[in-house]
Amino acid sequence: MAHDAAVIGAGPNGLAAALTLARAGLKVRLIERNPTVGGAARTAELGYPGAVHDLGSAVHPMSLVSPFFAHIGLRERVEFVVPEISFAHPLADGRAGIGWRDLARTVDALGPGGRGYQRIFGPVVERMEATADLLLHPLLRIPKQFGALSVFGLRAAQLMVPRLGTSELAAAMIAGCGAHTAGGGHGPSATGAGLFLGATAHSGGWPIPMGGSQAISNALATMFTEAGGSIELDTEVTELAHIPEKTVLFDTSPEAMATIAGARLPEKYGKRLLATRRAPGSCVIHYVLNAPVPWRNAELADAGTVHLGGTAAQIGREERRVRTGTSAAPYAIISQPSRFDPSRAPEGKHVLWAYCHVPNGDPSDMTEAMNRQIEAVAPGFTDTIEYSEAVTAPGLQAQNPNLVGGDLSGGMTDMLGMLVRPTLSADPWSTPAQGLYLASSSTPPGPAVHGMNGYLAAQSALRREFGIAGPRQ
Repeated sequence: MAHDAAVIGAGPNGLAAALTLARAGLKVRLIERNPTVGGAARTAELGYPGAVHDLGSAVHPMSLVSPFFAHIGLRERVEFVVPEISFAHPLADGRAGIGWRDLARTVDALGPGGRGYQRIFGPVVERMEATADLLLHPLLRIPKQFGALSVFGLRAAQLMVPRLGTSELAAAMIAGCGAHTAGGGHGPSATGAGLFLGATAHSGGWPIPMGGSQAISNALATMFTEAGGSIELDTEVTELAHIPEKTVLFDTSPEAMATIAGARLPEKYGKRLLATRRAPGSCVIHYVLNAPVPWRNAELADAGTVHLGGTAAQIGREERRVRTGTSAAPYAIISQPSRFDPSRAPEGKHVLWAYCHVPNGDPSDMTEAMNRQIEAVAPGFTDTIEYSEAVTAPGLQAQNPNLVGGDLSGGMTDMLGMLVRPTLSADPWSTPAQGLYLASSSTPPGPAVHGMNGYLAAQSALRREFGIAGPRQ
């Protein structure tokens, strides 16, 4: 056999899995249906010449805390710009919470309300390396860092008491971080995800890759080929019978794995994959502007990410609404990467990336709602628009079948969804079928661009199929 293993899907996790296997000395083949690698971490020109847009992820908080990325030296391969303001959160009355990379500066700007913010985030920021090690691994394991676990658990519990010790503005900032997890969940998993994300804003910051998210994917692909791996693009795998390798890792949705593997998987396990619980979908709007966003609060121009949606109560209400219907005033996540990377747009122009949540599979074009949300805090915004293109939830799935119904999370991220991902197991990447592994964001530790899902799946395959015990990241 020409290759020891095959990896289906060249998103960040497929690339991480393939690279891990190749660096262990195996001959590996990486197969991708699209003409470029990257999955949801791709960048491309759309309908406006010279403007390039991130098709999925745009800002990468996990890239600086990922143990896998640190191990392979990603920052030596990719140039990141890290804004001094990680995120900002404007309110309708003109106030704005500014999430500086410097936690002390953030706390000072919040005034009396900053004390509660400090109590929540300070201890987690101080233990960021240990916290990342804790959360970027499966929940079903004995953690090395019991101190980080106890500190993180206590702060997450505090956040589950609404607005405990925080001002309205600080509470909105916290809610804006938590709402990255779609659906308005307020359980331990959703609260913990928001706490972790907010803490990264005040440790290393939220970096933007120069040239777009594609830079991360291309760097991983280059490292893989340097290690002897081969990549096949424009090749869609529909049946496992077409794959001669005995060891196959799937950077696909669980549903796609069940379909492709077919009878190789036990019927009960296949049905479990097909029954994956899905999170709400998203609608992404790509803009080209003839001027920077005219924010009412000038500080927002220096923020790498802006959260819209109002107070914590408003965000929670509208996020719960999108479980079943669209919102007329949706929570939205905005980034203007051309503010930090002029190569993204023609001279004098700017690209803006924005998205909001919708019910899973909902085909609604949310452009008008998004325009209203931005116009409310940036008067004159609509006059700057030269081009916009909406990618609906079904459109996201068409671009990348892993995003089932526009779900960017690989499945529900409530506590059940994080524990049963896709099954309750100490080794959730392996399957009952020898040689078959799931390596996508539908496995632990869950969504975001950090490569840990693929790395951990590859480690499982190396142990089980080849008797190779790799270093733990």
